Amino acid sequence: MQIDMLATLTFALITTFTPGPNTISSQAMGLNYGYRRSLPYFFGIATGFFSIMLLSAVLAAALTQLIPSVVTYLTIAGSLYILYLAYHVFTSSYSFSQTVVKPLGYSNGLLLQLLNPKVIILGLTVYSTFLRDMARTPFNLAASALCFTLMSFSALSTWALFGIGISRLLRTEHTRKVVNAALALLLVYTAVRMVWSLFSA
Repeated sequence: MQIDMLATLTFALITTFTPGPNTISSQAMGLNYGYRRSLPYFFGIATGFFSIMLLSAVLAAALTQLIPSVVTYLTIAGSLYILYLAYHVFTSSYSFSQTVVKPLGYSNGLLLQLLNPKVIILGLTVYSTFLRDMARTPFNLAASALCFTLMSFSALSTWALFGIGISRLLRTEHTRKVVNAALALLLVYTAVRMVWSLFSA
Protein backbone atom coordinates (compact mmCIF):
# COMPACT_ATOMS: atom_id res chain seq x y z
CA MET A 1 0.00 0.00 0.00
CA GLN A 2 1.30 3.46 -0.90
CA ILE A 3 1.41 6.30 1.58
CA ASP A 4 -1.69 8.52 1.28
CA MET A 5 0.02 11.90 1.54
CA LEU A 6 -3.20 13.89 1.11
CA ALA A 7 -4.88 12.18 4.06
CA THR A 8 -1.68 12.39 6.11
CA LEU A 9 -1.23 16.12 5.52
CA THR A 10 -4.93 16.83 6.06
CA PHE A 11 -4.88 15.13 9.45
CA ALA A 12 -1.57 16.69 10.51
CA LEU A 13 -2.51 20.21 9.43
CA ILE A 14 -5.89 20.20 11.14
CA THR A 15 -4.44 18.66 14.30
CA THR A 16 -1.58 21.16 14.58
CA PHE A 17 -3.39 24.33 13.48
CA THR A 18 -6.72 23.99 15.30
CA PRO A 19 -6.96 25.51 18.81
CA GLY A 20 -5.25 23.45 21.49
CA PRO A 21 -2.72 23.90 24.32
CA ASN A 22 0.09 24.81 21.91
CA THR A 23 -1.77 27.27 19.72
CA ILE A 24 -3.75 29.01 22.46
CA SER A 25 -0.69 29.52 24.67
CA SER A 26 1.25 30.75 21.64
CA GLN A 27 -1.47 33.26 20.89
CA ALA A 28 -1.32 34.54 24.47
CA MET A 29 2.48 34.76 24.40
CA GLY A 30 2.50 36.63 21.09
CA LEU A 31 -0.18 39.03 22.26
CA ASN A 32 1.45 39.81 25.62
CA TYR A 33 5.17 39.63 24.86
CA GLY A 34 5.63 39.71 21.10
CA TYR A 35 6.96 37.09 18.73
CA ARG A 36 10.68 37.49 19.48
CA ARG A 37 10.32 37.09 23.25
CA SER A 38 8.10 34.05 22.65
CA LEU A 39 10.71 32.18 20.61
CA PRO A 40 12.36 30.30 23.53
CA TYR A 41 8.93 28.92 24.45
CA PHE A 42 8.27 27.94 20.84
CA PHE A 43 11.65 26.21 20.58
CA GLY A 44 10.82 24.25 23.72
CA ILE A 45 7.53 23.16 22.16
CA ALA A 46 9.35 22.22 18.95
CA THR A 47 11.94 20.13 20.82
CA GLY A 48 9.27 18.27 22.76
CA PHE A 49 7.13 17.81 19.68
CA PHE A 50 10.04 16.41 17.66
CA SER A 51 11.00 14.04 20.49
CA ILE A 52 7.49 12.67 20.84
CA MET A 53 7.08 12.22 17.09
CA LEU A 54 10.40 10.38 16.89
CA LEU A 55 9.51 8.12 19.83
CA SER A 56 6.11 7.46 18.28
CA ALA A 57 7.78 6.46 15.02
CA VAL A 58 10.11 4.00 16.79
CA LEU A 59 7.29 2.57 18.91
CA ALA A 60 4.97 2.15 15.92
CA ALA A 61 7.76 0.45 13.94
CA ALA A 62 8.45 -1.96 16.80
CA LEU A 63 4.77 -2.82 17.22
CA THR A 64 4.19 -3.48 13.53
CA GLN A 65 7.26 -5.73 13.34
CA LEU A 66 6.60 -7.68 16.53
CA ILE A 67 2.82 -7.90 16.12
CA PRO A 68 1.89 -7.32 12.45
CA SER A 69 -1.82 -7.80 13.17
CA VAL A 70 -1.74 -4.75 15.44
CA VAL A 71 -1.82 -2.54 12.32
CA THR A 72 -5.49 -3.36 11.73
CA TYR A 73 -6.46 -2.51 15.29
CA LEU A 74 -4.38 0.67 15.35
CA THR A 75 -5.90 1.80 12.05
CA ILE A 76 -9.43 1.26 13.30
CA ALA A 77 -8.62 2.94 16.63
CA GLY A 78 -6.97 5.82 14.80
CA SER A 79 -9.95 6.32 12.50
CA LEU A 80 -12.32 6.30 15.49
CA TYR A 81 -10.15 8.89 17.21
CA ILE A 82 -10.24 11.07 14.09
CA LEU A 83 -14.04 10.79 13.98
CA TYR A 84 -14.12 11.83 17.64
CA LEU A 85 -11.83 14.74 16.79
CA ALA A 86 -14.15 15.67 13.91
CA TYR A 87 -17.11 15.76 16.29
CA HIS A 88 -15.12 17.84 18.77
CA VAL A 89 -14.10 20.31 16.06
CA PHE A 90 -17.65 20.52 14.68
CA THR A 91 -19.20 21.32 18.07
CA SER A 92 -16.39 23.45 19.47
CA SER A 93 -17.08 27.05 20.48
CA TYR A 94 -13.42 27.62 21.47
CA SER A 95 -12.20 29.41 24.56
CA PHE A 96 -9.28 31.79 24.06
CA SER A 97 -7.12 32.84 26.98
CA GLN A 98 -5.11 36.00 26.37
CA THR A 99 -3.35 36.42 29.70
CA VAL A 100 0.11 35.10 30.58
CA VAL A 101 1.44 36.36 33.91
CA LYS A 102 5.09 36.06 32.90
CA PRO A 103 6.92 34.98 29.73
CA LEU A 104 7.05 31.22 29.34
CA GLY A 105 10.46 29.78 28.55
CA TYR A 106 12.04 26.82 26.82
CA SER A 107 11.41 24.37 29.67
CA ASN A 108 7.73 25.35 29.82
CA GLY A 109 7.28 24.56 26.13
CA LEU A 110 9.16 21.28 26.44
CA LEU A 111 7.13 20.15 29.46
CA LEU A 112 3.86 21.08 27.77
CA GLN A 113 4.57 18.55 25.00
CA LEU A 114 5.40 15.74 27.39
CA LEU A 115 2.00 16.27 29.03
CA ASN A 116 0.04 17.01 25.85
CA PRO A 117 -2.10 13.97 24.87
CA LYS A 118 -3.00 15.62 21.55
CA VAL A 119 0.62 15.41 20.38
CA ILE A 120 1.12 11.86 21.66
CA ILE A 121 -2.01 10.60 19.90
CA LEU A 122 -1.03 12.50 16.74
CA GLY A 123 2.35 10.77 16.66
CA LEU A 124 1.04 7.27 17.29
CA THR A 125 -1.80 7.70 14.79
CA VAL A 126 0.42 9.06 12.01
CA TYR A 127 3.16 6.44 12.30
CA SER A 128 0.99 3.40 12.98
CA THR A 129 -1.51 4.13 10.21
CA PHE A 130 -0.70 6.79 7.61
CA LEU A 131 3.04 6.10 7.48
CA ARG A 132 3.05 2.43 8.41
CA ASP A 133 4.47 1.44 5.02
CA MET A 134 7.22 4.03 5.07
CA ALA A 135 10.74 2.57 5.02
CA ARG A 136 11.85 2.65 8.66
CA THR A 137 15.32 4.00 8.07
CA PRO A 138 16.81 6.44 10.62
CA PHE A 139 16.82 9.15 7.96
CA ASN A 140 13.13 8.67 7.06
CA LEU A 141 12.06 8.61 10.70
CA ALA A 142 14.03 11.74 11.56
CA ALA A 143 13.02 13.57 8.37
CA SER A 144 9.31 12.83 8.82
CA ALA A 145 9.43 13.85 12.49
CA LEU A 146 11.19 17.07 11.47
CA CYS A 147 8.54 17.80 8.80
CA PHE A 148 5.74 17.46 11.34
CA THR A 149 7.69 19.61 13.80
CA LEU A 150 8.12 22.35 11.20
CA MET A 151 4.39 22.16 10.54
CA SER A 152 3.74 22.58 14.25
CA PHE A 153 6.18 25.50 14.49
CA SER A 154 4.38 27.16 11.58
CA ALA A 155 1.13 26.80 13.51
CA LEU A 156 2.68 28.36 16.62
CA SER A 157 4.03 31.28 14.61
CA THR A 158 0.71 31.81 12.85
CA TRP A 159 -1.19 31.94 16.12
CA ALA A 160 1.42 34.16 17.78
CA LEU A 161 1.42 36.66 14.91
CA PHE A 162 -2.24 36.55 13.84
CA GLY A 163 -3.95 34.91 16.83
CA ILE A 164 -5.98 37.94 17.83
CA GLY A 165 -7.50 38.15 14.34
CA ILE A 166 -8.10 34.40 14.20
CA SER A 167 -9.81 34.35 17.59
CA ARG A 168 -12.06 37.27 16.65
CA LEU A 169 -12.98 35.51 13.42
CA LEU A 170 -13.81 32.27 15.23
CA ARG A 171 -15.93 34.12 17.79
CA THR A 172 -18.35 35.08 15.02
CA GLU A 173 -20.97 32.33 15.18
CA HIS A 174 -21.62 32.01 11.45
CA THR A 175 -17.94 31.94 10.53
CA ARG A 176 -17.13 29.51 13.33
CA LYS A 177 -19.84 27.12 12.17
CA VAL A 178 -18.63 27.21 8.57
CA VAL A 179 -14.98 26.69 9.57
CA ASN A 180 -15.88 23.93 12.04
CA ALA A 181 -18.03 22.12 9.49
CA ALA A 182 -15.33 22.29 6.80
CA LEU A 183 -12.60 21.01 9.13
CA ALA A 184 -14.85 18.28 10.51
CA LEU A 185 -15.71 17.06 7.00
CA LEU A 186 -12.01 16.94 6.12
CA LEU A 187 -11.35 14.82 9.19
CA VAL A 188 -14.22 12.46 8.33
CA TYR A 189 -12.77 12.14 4.84
CA THR A 190 -9.38 11.30 6.38
CA ALA A 191 -10.88 8.61 8.63
CA VAL A 192 -12.72 7.04 5.71
CA ARG A 193 -9.54 7.02 3.61
CA MET A 194 -7.69 5.29 6.44
CA VAL A 195 -10.20 2.46 6.73
CA TRP A 196 -10.59 2.21 2.94
CA SER A 197 -6.85 1.82 2.46
CA LEU A 198 -6.77 -0.88 5.14
CA PHE A 199 -9.36 -3.10 3.51
CA SER A 200 -8.45 -2.36 -0.11
CA ALA A 201 -4.76 -3.22 0.35
